[in-house]
Amino acid sequence: MSEGRTGPGGPRVAVLKPQTYMNEAGRSAGPARGAYKLALERVLVLHDEIDLPFGDIRTRLGGGLAGHNGLKSLKRELGGAEFLRVRIGVGRPDTTDPEIVSAHVLGKWRESGAAVRELVERARDEAERLVLA
Repeated sequence: MSEGRTGPGGPRVAVLKPQTYMNEAGRSAGPARGAYKLALERVLVLHDEIDLPFGDIRTRLGGGLAGHNGLKSLKRELGGAEFLRVRIGVGRPDTTDPEIVSAHVLGKWRESGAAVRELVERARDEAERLVLA
């Protein structure tokens, strides 16, 4: 969550790493937003996105929730869905079976450790670009 104020070393940024499961991330993000008195569009969320192929990274402000329970929790607790997102593509299995989709998202990566590290680094770089913009 970015506070939106710039100090001598750049913008002041608060990073929240919820101790909940992603599906309940709003339980900590909502109170944190209130404590920092942030406008909703100043909140930046990095999240997995099964509707993007593995390795794709896209950003957007607001938009649909695509059945993502973590985004639903954030919308509910933040008071809306118009927060900034870094969508990190993890790919979708070839089925819509909820159990298989859940296992895909929560299971071990099929991609190499190097590919996963590179994806995380690119997502970090995109988040930093957005905060510094």
